[in-house]
Amino acid sequence: MAYRSEERDVPTIYFIGVTTAHSSIMRVFPRWAELLGLQAQIVGVDFALHDEREAYRSIVDHIRRDPLSMGALVTTHKLDLLQASHDLFDELGGYATQLHEVSCISKRGEHLVGEALDPLTSGLALDAFFPDRTWREGSGEVLLLGAGGSSLALTVNLLERAVLGRPSPARIVVSNRSQGRLDEMRAVHAAFRAAVRIEYELAPLPEDNDRLLARMAPGSLIVNATGLGKDRPGSPLTDAASFPAEAFAWDFNYRGALLFLDQARRQQATRRLCLEDGWVYFLHGWTRVISEVFHIDIPTEGPRFDALSDTAREARG
Repeated sequence: MAYRSEERDVPTIYFIGVTTAHSSIMRVFPRWAELLGLQAQIVGVDFALHDEREAYRSIVDHIRRDPLSMGALVTTHKLDLLQASHDLFDELGGYATQLHEVSCISKRGEHLVGEALDPLTSGLALDAFFPDRTWREGSGEVLLLGAGGSSLALTVNLLERAVLGRPSPARIVVSNRSQGRLDEMRAVHAAFRAAVRIEYELAPLPEDNDRLLARMAPGSLIVNATGLGKDRPGSPLTDAASFPAEAFAWDFNYRGALLFLDQARRQQATRRLCLEDGWVYFLHGWTRVISEVFHIDIPTEGPRFDALSDTAREARG
């Protein structure tokens, strides 16, 4: 269904998703706006998964035309939205062109700008909890369950680290239920000359992911990038899956059933696992977009970022 446009009387940022009313940002943003000195509001816009082309075009065109519609954060629909409305943007950032997706819509003067910020924000979130000491020795492995936009963004961040000589994993395994997304990811990766082994695994069933998990080295980073647990119920693993010893289990989701983390939690003591949800990713994702949309400086660490984090946790409840 197309977005029913409504001119705004205060500066507005949109949250384009699936179930936006349930997101913490709807409670967090008003508190952040006060802390940042912004006279602004947030409006959620829900579309069905893989919605009609006109639905995506309608919200992008509205932001383009309405002077007080300042921009948007896009989740879930990042690929579909850009494919449907590519011609409505005046500028696309480098990552948006490379990954064929838009996660941030903003304005520079009269120009409508689309950017893909996930390679940056996923790296910031990873650095917040993952010690890269094993990667310094040219070892370490990553299993990404799901080959969607967020998964692709993290692989781009990891490959860029390798190209720049920063600590990076020696092996990345990506699984997905369908072959198409794996092929698209492989094509993006071909542009990097990084000494990282990447394996693309077709895994239509959770049992297939269980087998991949069993082959991961101790201390591996295991990521649920499927959306299962938030947009849809379930986990990419079965309850019989066995995590590697001392692994890091990271769920990109921070709300919902989070069955993937529940499965890891049951093995946390015996396998000495570290668990991380998507809350810090949420913080970096939103603060980077707010910075772009309202053209304000928001640090990625330090006292001011900590204040935003604390405020968000209080508002989240």
